[in-house]
Amino acid sequence: MPPAVSKCTDVQTNLGDGPLTDIEYTTEAAEIERLELLLSSPSDELVSMMGRLRGDILILGAGGKIGPSISRMAKRASDQAGTPRRIIAASRFSRLEAKSRLEASGVETIAIDLLDAQQLESLPDVKNVIYLAGFKFGSWGQPSLTWAVNSYVPGLVMDRFRNSRIVAFSTGCVYGLSKVAMAGAIESDRLQPSDEYSMSCLGRERIIEHFSRENKTQAALLRLNYAVELRYGVLVDIAKMVYTGQTIDLTMGHVNVIWQGDANAMAICALEKTSSPPLVLNLVGPELLSIRRVAELFGEIFNKPVHFDGTESSTCFLSNGQLCHQMFGYPHVPVRRIIEWTAEWITESRTTNNQPTCFQERNGNFKGSP
Repeated sequence: MPPAVSKCTDVQTNLGDGPLTDIEYTTEAAEIERLELLLSSPSDELVSMMGRLRGDILILGAGGKIGPSISRMAKRASDQAGTPRRIIAASRFSRLEAKSRLEASGVETIAIDLLDAQQLESLPDVKNVIYLAGFKFGSWGQPSLTWAVNSYVPGLVMDRFRNSRIVAFSTGCVYGLSKVAMAGAIESDRLQPSDEYSMSCLGRERIIEHFSRENKTQAALLRLNYAVELRYGVLVDIAKMVYTGQTIDLTMGHVNVIWQGDANAMAICALEKTSSPPLVLNLVGPELLSIRRVAELFGEIFNKPVHFDGTESSTCFLSNGQLCHQMFGYPHVPVRRIIEWTAEWITESRTTNNQPTCFQERNGNFKGSP
């Protein structure tokens, strides 16, 4: 993997075009740390924004897949901008390792159950909040908990931090299935969620919009679709299936992805773009990726045959990120490079999260572990 960098504005130069094996890996912990450093490397744009932003930053739901790297990126960007501030990561922290690693990087941590209003009230007052909490994997068969986490908790947060700027993650699933020929839904398109998970996420958006309007709370809603890195994501799922000879279902034939480091930087930068009613942005990469072509690329790299089943549907969960790119610029890490990095990661049998994204699901049947 290329060395961690502090500036990502010229990814061709800073990250290099060579393989990830340019650096010798000695232990699994060293591999993960190098990847975490890469995912948390702030862009020049983010460092500049941090120089203008005032106030501490609280990240809610920071123990999940995105939380650790976005928390570390916020800390590193603040330090590089010369604007000391508290970066506070709050979560249940079911993985204690994530908590200790954050603390080692200078991020404060608070163990909290966001469903407990009294615990939420005990959090420190801050000017800036990034809201990551959500319930997707395991939501199938638990509709009441899904709605509690995805719709009720955001209301508690919006009331508690009514005087803060709040950037909240949502999902492109709120659009429902979009026609591939239209290249993905845009922010003004009609929302047509079709299952309990996506409807509860629309509930999250409506609750946040209500409190933003009612209390004049500055907010932004980021419809993410899909963040990827080398241990988790759609590209890891496809790479594993190709590498192990599994058959790939082509029904969900197209997808959007964005490098998690780029998504992190854009999300933090959105603190400067909040408004009432909330700003709404699709947080996605610019490419409309063919599952078939991505699998074939992995097959070429691995020198393995690729097995397909079914045919591509005319509709998929797709979003158009044009508005986001106009505001924050294009992602710095191109998809082809992520594919190459992922292929090497899988070939070297490095650590993955073993949590499939279920990107093939068309009915919200997300049964996996959270």
